[in-house]
Amino acid sequence: MPDLDVHLQAPARLRLMTSLTAVSEAEFSTLRDNLDVSDSVLSKHLSALGEVRYVKSRKGVHLGRRTTWVSLTSTGRRALSAHAAVLRELIAGVE
Repeated sequence: MPDLDVHLQAPARLRLMTSLTAVSEAEFSTLRDNLDVSDSVLSKHLSALGEVRYVKSRKGVHLGRRTTWVSLTSTGRRALSAHAAVLRELIAGVE
């Protein structure tokens, strides 16, 4: 059986990645609020996921203020899918 992806084992990272599957991109503040984490915690997770090219970000202006938009990459989507498959296999025998 393949191993779980070490980059996705932290609950906040897994929640971040799964929330990005539903949208083309999300604003930093929306992600922060949905995950109920601080700016610094979200930044740290995004940096770690960006280093392995699971997410990408772009700077922009929204409603007159600077913001960061985050999206899932195809590499990230494949990694999340593989991670979920391993999780499903792990819990298959649990009642």
